[in-house]
Amino acid sequence: QVQLVESGGGLVQPGGSLRLACAASGRIFSINAMGWYRQAPGKQRESVATITRGGMTNYADSVKGRFTISRDNAKNAVYLQMNSLEPEDTAVYYCHAAAVTIIGRNTDYWGQGTQVTVSS
Repeated sequence: QVQLVESGGGLVQPGGSLRLACAASGRIFSINAMGWYRQAPGKQRESVATITRGGMTNYADSVKGRFTISRDNAKNAVYLQMNSLEPEDTAVYYCHAAAVTIIGRNTDYWGQGTQVTVSS
C-alpha cells in the first residue's frame, strides 16, 4: 500500500561521501516529519537526522557538520547527504516517515534499510 524506497547506500572509504534518498509511494495523504535512523552493530537504533514538513532540522551530535538532511514535499522524498564519513558511521540506515494516509490514519512508515559501510 505505502512503501518507502531507499537508495544510495554502499561502501566508501573514510573521508568519502554518500547521498541517501528515500521516497514514499502509494496511497498517502501527507507526511509530517521525515528522518533517517541507523543501527550499528551492538547498538540500539538511533536518530541521525530529522526534518519537519516546514524544513526544521535536527541532527545527532555525532553527525553535526558532516550530514545534511533535506526533503522534497512534492515528491514525498527525503535525502541525507553524508560527508567526511567515518568508520563509526557504518550502520544500516533506515528512512522514516510520520504520515497520514489517504483514509486519515496516522502511521509510521519505515524503509527496509540500506547498508552504509565506511572502510579502507
